[in-house]
Amino acid sequence: MFIKIRNNHYLRSTLMFALITFLAGCEAPLNLEGVEKEMSKAVHRTDQLLGVAVSQDQVVVVGSDGVVLTSPVSELKWQRQQLSNNPNFVDIELCPDTSLIALSMEHQLWISDDQGQHWRSSDIPTQESLTSVTCGPDNSYWATGSFSTLVSSHDKGASWNELSLNEDAAISSVQFFDSRNLIATGEFGLLARSGDGGASWTMFDPIPNEFFPMTSHFSDPSTGWVAGLGGIILYTADGGQSWQSQETPTDSPIYNFYARDGRLFAFGDHGTVLEQQRNSWRKLDTPKIPVYLRDGKLLDDKRLLVSGGWGVLFTVDI
Repeated sequence: MFIKIRNNHYLRSTLMFALITFLAGCEAPLNLEGVEKEMSKAVHRTDQLLGVAVSQDQVVVVGSDGVVLTSPVSELKWQRQQLSNNPNFVDIELCPDTSLIALSMEHQLWISDDQGQHWRSSDIPTQESLTSVTCGPDNSYWATGSFSTLVSSHDKGASWNELSLNEDAAISSVQFFDSRNLIATGEFGLLARSGDGGASWTMFDPIPNEFFPMTSHFSDPSTGWVAGLGGIILYTADGGQSWQSQETPTDSPIYNFYARDGRLFAFGDHGTVLEQQRNSWRKLDTPKIPVYLRDGKLLDDKRLLVSGGWGVLFTVDI
């Protein structure tokens, strides 16, 4: 009996070894050629490209995992770099002095003085989630976030000031009209103005129906647009005292506005790019893709560069 059990154990071991050897011999070599080819590209299909800026003759795109893409404006040939610690960028802005600032989810502002080639970071001392960034006319830095928070730096990120409007709402954007006059919009229809450079703020009647503007743009203190879910875009001609809905050809969420040379564009989900025309919006011809678009900038009077999720980066003929 003892010998039989021992022989069975030996037989099982021999068969198992033979099976493993056979399977190993039959397994095809792992082919990484496709992966390596994808990783060698400047733009990866996994990139979430959330911000675009044009600085002089360079275009700079930032995204998740510390991705920074740069290219000449004249001919798009992308160069890729990934910044240390892989900051997840959510926004980028060009300052009046031609420097670039990029906001990351990790409460950091990244600053470049050479068109996106090199960057330095500044830690923003706040516990609130930050969602957008802008540059003031005096090259001050401003970031907005949860609990109606605005954080600002007037010394190139060496120190920061934090201010809350004491509303349990996220500020989605802040915009300067000049060095003293600003407007902020946010969750639950939040609408606030400052006439002293952002030192103090006055709350206005909220946008009706607790509308959450995911983005806003004002061409002057009286004339503005806000956009959000369902493809809804509202318009005011009296500084936010009243709002009218403008017709849009989409029910997809709208995430961002961009204005230049008297033209106003909007970017949204499902590959949506809109342009404002009088009191309505027209949909521009874009690839039919189920991907969100987050930002865009004019490269010249014929090309609009658009970026978004899953490595989407293309030009639209305008």
